[in-house]
Amino acid sequence: MHERLLFGMKALSPPEFSALMERLGPFEPAPRLAVAVSGGADSLAATLLAAHWAHERGGQVVALTVDHRLRPNSTAEAVLVGRWLANHGIEHHILPWLGDKPAADLQAQARAARYALLEQWCRATGIVHVVLAHHQDDQAETFLLRLARGSGLEGLSAMADIRHGPHLRWLRPLLGIAKGRLLVTLRDWDQDWVDDPSNSDPRHARVRLRLLAGTLAAEGLESARLAETAARLGLSRDALERDLADALVRWGRIHPAGFAWVDDQAWRILPEDLALRLLTRLLRSFGGEAMSPRLERSQGLLQRLRRGQGGTLAGCRVVPQGDGQILFCREAGRMAPPMAAPPGAAIHWDGRFRAVLPADLPAGLELGGLGPQGWGQVAKSLGRRALPAVPAVVRPTIPALFDQDGVFAAPYLGYNRGTESLLSAPWIWAAPRRPLTEIAHCLV
Repeated sequence: MHERLLFGMKALSPPEFSALMERLGPFEPAPRLAVAVSGGADSLAATLLAAHWAHERGGQVVALTVDHRLRPNSTAEAVLVGRWLANHGIEHHILPWLGDKPAADLQAQARAARYALLEQWCRATGIVHVVLAHHQDDQAETFLLRLARGSGLEGLSAMADIRHGPHLRWLRPLLGIAKGRLLVTLRDWDQDWVDDPSNSDPRHARVRLRLLAGTLAAEGLESARLAETAARLGLSRDALERDLADALVRWGRIHPAGFAWVDDQAWRILPEDLALRLLTRLLRSFGGEAMSPRLERSQGLLQRLRRGQGGTLAGCRVVPQGDGQILFCREAGRMAPPMAAPPGAAIHWDGRFRAVLPADLPAGLELGGLGPQGWGQVAKSLGRRALPAVPAVVRPTIPALFDQDGVFAAPYLGYNRGTESLLSAPWIWAAPRRPLTEIAHCLV
């Protein structure tokens, strides 16, 4: 950034940052946070400010650098970041992205790997808050990118300052702060930073928008105004989120085995925006897919639901039941294949379930979908009258443990020919990639 663009900008002070953080609480009495730090100016400033904030409250910050290993000097840069942070007394860890890298959609795949590595490390160490350094300019660029894609309210409200995951809270305290202020902050701390060459590569759409920033600002579309628009839309999104939770309670019935019924009146009574949001969340949660369906496809399915019809979208089957209920469940043909379930392991299967296996299980087990044969085996063993009422379309998708003799345990059907530890405590639970609603807090 040119010096003239920094003229008149003030550093972000610790009291200002403290006020930004307090809006994202509550926190523990002595909060322990992770900060994702790439070595760029934004994330280094966020790390130093967060460390000061946590220290004043008797807490601690741990800085985490994901080394994607996509550039020859990436590891050396990560080590350098660790040295800088050590000078400030900040703990630092490097998380490498190992293995072969995808040939297509590399940026999206690297982003997914980054978040997965951060979550894995934090879960292993008991940290539940991760600070991300996205700022006002990032928010404005995200708004424009999504506008170009024809996004609706959820997309145009851009990045939320809090995103709740199954185990972590992802916090963005700097969304209202201009990048220039973070650069000035680092200068006040006499701290250098790393410039990633990919941030100036015009092959990326975000970079091309960044190069147009001056032209857009001259027309009144400066970053602050765009980010403010996204923030206002975010307030509308939050109100819809509360309405969504109310709609789920009123119209929905969720089964712990990973499927749900929704009263078919909901699709005709709820306003368009709310009905579409409810539909998208159901598809995303029970379909197990990583990406939400495209807006126009969700709109098409909503119109079919209003006519009493169903369909299949985003890995989810939507089936009218004839009793005024619409069933949402995983599409059996899109399920992930069975995966190894070694004793004591914590695994995530099919984008829908998380399991923590008891340590006394035998080796060689796999976790997968029950399938027609598995259902038949359990029904023969227990007797069909002893089985819980499960719609036929759902049965193949119920998670089960298998050994060489077939079904070893099907917890949602009350079947177990394994060890007592499978009965003594829950070991598997629904954990979709994204929750049905964002109204949650991992501390309560």
